[in-house]
Amino acid sequence: MPVEAIKNFDEEAAINVISNTFNDNSQNNLHYQCTFNPLDKIVQLYDEKIALFERMLKDKDAMIDELKRLKNDK
Repeated sequence: MPVEAIKNFDEEAAINVISNTFNDNSQNNLHYQCTFNPLDKIVQLYDEKIALFERMLKDKDAMIDELKRLKNDK
C-alpha cells in the first residue's frame, strides 16, 4: 500500500465508496450465483498441475536418456 494512500486516508470517503457500491448492486439486482463448487475447481487445477509436472519429468528423463545414447554412440 502506498504511503500516500495511508497519509491521505479519509474515513468518510471510504464509507461513502463502500455504501455506494452496496447500493448500486442492490439497485441493479445483481445476484451472482456460482454454478460450480470453487473448492472442486481448485482441486481440479491442482490435479492438472501435478499431471503436467509428471509429463514434464517424463520428457526430461527421455531427453536425458537420448542425450546419453547420443554421447555413447560417438
